[in-house]
Amino acid sequence: MRVEMIPDSMTPDFHTALRRWFRSHGRDLPWRAAPTPYAVLVSEFMLQQTTVAAVIPYFERWMRRFPDIATLAAAPESDVLKLWEGLGYYSRARNLHRAAQSVTAQFGEIIPSDLAALRSLPGVGPYTAAAIAAFAFDQCVPVLDANINRVVARLFNYRENITTKAGRDFLELAAASLLPKSGGRRHASALMDLGATLCRSGVPDCAACPVHHFCKAVDPEELPVKPAKKAITEINDWRSFSRSGDSIFLIESPGPTWRGLWILPPGEPTREPLVTLSYSITRYKVTLGISHGVPQPNWTPFPLSSLPPMPSPHRKALRLILAKKPDGLAREEA
Repeated sequence: MRVEMIPDSMTPDFHTALRRWFRSHGRDLPWRAAPTPYAVLVSEFMLQQTTVAAVIPYFERWMRRFPDIATLAAAPESDVLKLWEGLGYYSRARNLHRAAQSVTAQFGEIIPSDLAALRSLPGVGPYTAAAIAAFAFDQCVPVLDANINRVVARLFNYRENITTKAGRDFLELAAASLLPKSGGRRHASALMDLGATLCRSGVPDCAACPVHHFCKAVDPEELPVKPAKKAITEINDWRSFSRSGDSIFLIESPGPTWRGLWILPPGEPTREPLVTLSYSITRYKVTLGISHGVPQPNWTPFPLSSLPPMPSPHRKALRLILAKKPDGLAREEA
C-alpha cells in the first residue's frame, strides 16, 4: 500500500511543535536526569515489557547498589537476581549482568556508542541498541518502542499489520523520515511521551496533541493494526510448604522459567490448601496452590531472615502462609 509521508518542507514545523510540547509536558524520569550510558542501559533493560511506574523504584535501588558498570560486572549473579526480585522476566537481569561483564571485558568498562557494537552485547536487540544510541549518546536514529510505533502508525495512517516484516520496515522508514538533524535524545523522548500520554492506546486525546495537524489517521483508535492476541491457557501448579524452626525449604528452579531463582518444592493437590493465588505469565494464567509437605533430601532449608532470590508469586504465597502464624519473626517476614 502507498502511504503519504510528511513533506520535507513541513518537518521543521513538526519538530518545533513536538519540541515545544515536550518542554512543558515531558515526563520527569530518573534516568533522564543524568542520562549516562550506564543509566540508560539499566533503564532500557528494566523497561522491557514493564511499565515506567513499576520500574522507577527498582531503578533507583539498582543505581544505589550497582552505581557503575564495573560494580555490576563484579557482582555475583545471586545478588543481581535478588535486587531484581519482583520485577519479573528474570532473563533481563541475567542479560544485563552479562552485558556489563562484556562491556568490562571487551570495551574497557566504556559502553560503546556504535550500533553494531551495542548489538554485540548480550540481551541488546535492535530496539535497545537504538534507544541507547539516542538516549545516551544523543544520536538521531529511529527508536521504535510500542508507544512510538503507535504514534508513527497513526501519523501516517498505516493500516497494515505492524508486526510483519513489511510493517516493521515501514515504521523504520517513516520514523527515519521524522528525524531531526540533531537532538536525537529529545526527539525520541518526545515521541515516546506523546505515545504514553496523549496518543495512548485506545482512544487518543487528539485535541491536545501538538502534532495533530500533521496526523493522517482517520480512525486513530483502530491503529496500529496487530494480530489478535493468543488465547490464555489456565494451568494449576501445586507446591509444598515445609518449615523447620525459623527456616523454610526451597528448591532451585529447574528452569527454563525462573532459572537461577529459588521456589517452593513440588506439592500434591489438597481439598484445603494453605493458600491459593493466581498470577499471569506470558499467555498463561496460573493458579498456585500450597499444601503441607514433608522435606525431601533435595530440598534446601533457608532462614527466614536471609531468603534467596524468589519469584514474586512464590514469595507472596510464602508471606500469606507466614502471616497466619503466631511467630513474631514470621509476621515480620510477611
